[in-house]
Amino acid sequence: MASRISQNIVPLIVACALFMENLDGSIIATALPAIARSLNTNPIHLNLAITSYMFSLAVFIPLSGWVADRFGARTVFRAAIVIFTLSSAGCGLSETLPELVIFRILQGIGGAMMVPVGRLVLLRTIPKAKLVGAMAWVTVPALVGPVLGPPVGGFIVTYWSWHWIFFLNLPIGLLGIVLATIFIEDIREEDPGPLDFKGFFLMAIALAGLVCGFESIGRDILPSSIVTLSLCGGALLLGLYVYYARRRVYPIVDIRLFKIPTFMAAIAGGFVFRIGIGALPFLLPIMLQLGFGLSALHSGLLTFASAAGAMLMKMSAARIIRKFGFRRVLIVNTYISTAYLLGTAFFQPATSHLFILIFLLTGGFFRSLQFTSMNTLAYADIPPRLMSKATTLSSMIQQLSLSFGVGMGALLLNFTLRWHGTTNLEAGDFWPAFVSVSIISSLSILFFLKLPPNAGAEISGHLPPDAEVKRTDP
Repeated sequence: MASRISQNIVPLIVACALFMENLDGSIIATALPAIARSLNTNPIHLNLAITSYMFSLAVFIPLSGWVADRFGARTVFRAAIVIFTLSSAGCGLSETLPELVIFRILQGIGGAMMVPVGRLVLLRTIPKAKLVGAMAWVTVPALVGPVLGPPVGGFIVTYWSWHWIFFLNLPIGLLGIVLATIFIEDIREEDPGPLDFKGFFLMAIALAGLVCGFESIGRDILPSSIVTLSLCGGALLLGLYVYYARRRVYPIVDIRLFKIPTFMAAIAGGFVFRIGIGALPFLLPIMLQLGFGLSALHSGLLTFASAAGAMLMKMSAARIIRKFGFRRVLIVNTYISTAYLLGTAFFQPATSHLFILIFLLTGGFFRSLQFTSMNTLAYADIPPRLMSKATTLSSMIQQLSLSFGVGMGALLLNFTLRWHGTTNLEAGDFWPAFVSVSIISSLSILFFLKLPPNAGAEISGHLPPDAEVKRTDP
C-alpha cells in the first residue's frame, strides 16, 4: 500500500496531467485563425489539427489498459506525459500544417494513455475509503479545462503568440514526470494475457468513425454523406466487436463488465448525462458571444464560474456522498443538474451578468458532484484484476459521450437555423438546443433508479441498516 504522502500527492499528479490534456483540447479552437495566418493556410483546413488529435485519441484508448498491465501503470503514465509534452513542443515549433498534424497525432497517443492509465494509477494507489475525495480532484480538470481554454487561448493569441498555447504544457509535463517517478508505485498485473490484435483493430476503427461523425455533425466540416457513412460504419463495427468480444477470453475491451450493476449504472447513466454536459461548453460560449454580443474574454470570464463551482465541490463531495449514499445523490442531483442546464435556456441579452455568474457557479458545483459520484461508483465493485479493463472502457464511453454531446449541440443549432430560414445565429436560437440536451441528460436517472440503497457503500461509507456490501465478479 502506498504511503500517506503518496496517497495525498498522487491525485494531484493525475489531476494536473488530465488538466493539461483537457486545457489543450479546448484552447486550440480559439487560436485556429491565428495559427492559420502564421502557417499561411486556410482556417478550415486547420481543423485537421483538431480532428487528427481526436482520431488518435479514439484509436489508442482501447490499448491503454493492456499496455498498463503489461509494462506497469507508472511506466506507461510517465511515458504518456513524456509523449504529450514533447509533442506539445513539436506543435509549438511547427512551421507547416503537415508538421502540426503529425505532432497532434502524437499528442493524441499520449492523451489516450494519460486519461485511463491516470485513473488506474489512482485506483491502485488510493484506499477505497478515500477514493471519493481523490476522484473529486480528477473530476475538476474535466470541467475546468473546457471553460478555461477559450479565454486563456484568446489572451495568449491577443497578447503573446499562438506557440505559447503548446509551450504551456512543458513545465507542467516536466513537473508531472518528476513527481510520478517519486510518488507513484509501478504496479502491474502478473498475467495480462495476450494482446487482442483483432479486437483492437475493430474497436479502434469503430471509435474513430463514431468520434469523427459526432465531431462533424452540424458543423459543415464534411459532406453529410461522409458524416453518415462514418457514423453508420462506426456503429456497425462496434456491433461486430460486441459479437466478437463475447467469444474471447482476453478481449481488448471487456464488455462483460456491464454485468456489474454499479458499473453499468455509472457508465451507461453517465453516457446519457454527459451528452447534455458535453454540449454545454460548445453552446454557452457561442450564445454569449454571437447571441448576446459579448467579447470572447467577457464570455470566458462568465463561463469560468462553472469551473469555480466545480472546485468548490471538491471540498464537499465526500461528506455529501457519505451522508446520503451514491443512489440518493445520483437521483436527486440528476434533477438538480439538469434543472440548471435547462435554466440556461432562459438567459437573455438583458439578463444580469451577476445572476449568470452565480447561476453558472452553482450549476458547476452540482455537475461536478454528479461526475465525482459516477466516476467513483463505476469502480466500487470492480475486482482488482479487471481494474485496467474498467478504466479503458470507462474512458472510451466518456470520450464518445462528450463527442456526441458536441455533435448534438451543433446539430440542434443547425436545425433551428433551418427552421428560421437564416444562417445568422441570434439570441432566440439557442433555447431549443438547451431544452433538448437537458431532457436527454435527465433520462440518465432511469439507470440510477435501478441501484440498490447500499450501492458503493464500501467506498461511500454510507451503509443503510441491515444492508450488506456485495461485490459482483463477472
